[in-house]
Amino acid sequence: MTPPRNQKNSSDDLLAPVTLAVGQEDLLLDRAVQEVVAAARAADADTDVRDLTSEQLQPGTLAELTSPSLFAERKVLVVRNAQDLSADTIKDVKAYLDAPFEEITLVLLHAGGAKGKGLLDAARKAGAREVACPKTTKPAERLTFVRQEFRALGRSATPEACQALVDSIGSDLRELASAVSQLTADVEGTIDEAIVGRYYTGRAEASSFNVADRAVEGRAAEALEALRWSLSTGVPAVLITSALAQGVRAIGKLSSARGGRPADLARELGMPPWKIDRVRQQMRGWTPDGVSIALRAVAEADAGVKGGGDDPEYALEKAVVAVARAARLRR
Repeated sequence: MTPPRNQKNSSDDLLAPVTLAVGQEDLLLDRAVQEVVAAARAADADTDVRDLTSEQLQPGTLAELTSPSLFAERKVLVVRNAQDLSADTIKDVKAYLDAPFEEITLVLLHAGGAKGKGLLDAARKAGAREVACPKTTKPAERLTFVRQEFRALGRSATPEACQALVDSIGSDLRELASAVSQLTADVEGTIDEAIVGRYYTGRAEASSFNVADRAVEGRAAEALEALRWSLSTGVPAVLITSALAQGVRAIGKLSSARGGRPADLARELGMPPWKIDRVRQQMRGWTPDGVSIALRAVAEADAGVKGGGDDPEYALEKAVVAVARAARLRR
């Protein structure tokens, strides 16, 4: 393999030698990776994809992965949390950026910010294709995201329908994207507020599962924010403990199941295929001990909200923090 000439990469060139995905929104980061992988496999069905954490990319590893192949196969190398790479590994990556190989697409996922900024600057200077993956923190941003999702699928939705969807689902972009996909698949014509209402009437259930999703993903601050919002809008505490229990049990079931396609695992575990995909994303960082700790914490909270304690709200907050910490035992 021979290095190409050093040149600026077009933002729409999915097979650019280096793609830099910057931000902390997991759905957008995953989509940035998926787009590159899909383009590479469209060009070469036998593309070798390596998805690595910052811990897995040690000094010398990049040189091994990019060494010339007798078969000149196309590769996609994904490096997650690139801001956490060691100083020696960053030197390796910077050296590679000066002369990337044509058959290899390097995808660096970087949180942005001050940590690892030297690598960020080096990738930009080298002409990396950049994809913005910012965290959506404002309701208006989530509303814009929903509108864009409908537009990308070639469908129309009224402003009221988009707002109702955000109100029902909450802040999770993955859940919002899934909801848009479901509505466009099931409903013909313009999607209005009444249609959203029919599909997502259980706002309390949606809110409680939003708390659980943030907790099992190890995002304690966001889970606590969702918890306080849920309680302030009248969501019963028992629904929240039930959602927490279901979320932790799903991770326990999937982590102990045999590998396989989502459809096969769905039949084995009694979950819909879309849930298998979501739980797989949420499993990062979980250990068997973490599942046990989290289940005990949820059981204690359940007893607390059903009359076994003096402060149900505190019992829920304690459980949410315990679950979020359990999700990060391996990190």
